[in-house]
Amino acid sequence: MAYGEQKGGPDRRYLRSAELLRERIESMDVYPFSLPAVRALENIEFHGRVTYLIGENGVGKSTLLEAIATAWGFNPEGGTLNFNFATAETHSPLHRHIRLVRGAARPKDGFFFRAESYYNVATTIDELDKEPCSGGRIIDSYGGRSLHEQSHGEAFFATFMNRFGSNGLYILDEPEAALSPVRQLAMLTRIHELARSGGQFIISTHSPLLMAYPDSRLYSLTAGGIRERKVEETEHYIVTREFLNNREKMLEELLQGSDPESE
Repeated sequence: MAYGEQKGGPDRRYLRSAELLRERIESMDVYPFSLPAVRALENIEFHGRVTYLIGENGVGKSTLLEAIATAWGFNPEGGTLNFNFATAETHSPLHRHIRLVRGAARPKDGFFFRAESYYNVATTIDELDKEPCSGGRIIDSYGGRSLHEQSHGEAFFATFMNRFGSNGLYILDEPEAALSPVRQLAMLTRIHELARSGGQFIISTHSPLLMAYPDSRLYSLTAGGIRERKVEETEHYIVTREFLNNREKMLEELLQGSDPESE
């Protein structure tokens, strides 16, 4: 049974897969094609509920996620499909070399979340709401309070809880960046609620808490290639578990070399 299918039912995925169009690429030795995650990419098949992209800093997971979102039609800096602002043209040309295979169903909602550029999204909302609109204020769909008047964690969480709705495609780049562990667990609950009501998520994350959602598919992006993994097999999970179970021993090993009295 294909990912995203209900037993005895149709494929519910909005986005089925992404393929790198290698024949359009002049050289794999230049950015962004030289990034390990891009160099190793052939085809990624997405889960009907949640797909995780994980990997070390610099491997290219955020660049790949940006390309997928941009190829779908989202603003490279984030937001809904209706956001078309640009504070800086910093996104890579990778989206022009990605082919998306879309499902038969069409999402009614969607959002591309980028932790690093969410300030720009918040600013755009405030600017747009200065102009009278018969449809009401944009910020009302984010909880009613300016995102700039909240901490980063509060603003992120307000978006997840208020702006995200049923039957949507949500592409999230490191959503845990400003969230406490408790809020990350609350976000898991929110992901589950939306996934059960027709939502599809593609998430780049370093958080072993977020990547623990059971009805999902997890890809590990490394210099050696892209491999499907279980959360228990990831470095994120293993390192966190080992640290919590052997905190004193690991701290002793980590800090011994930096202690002048140990010399």
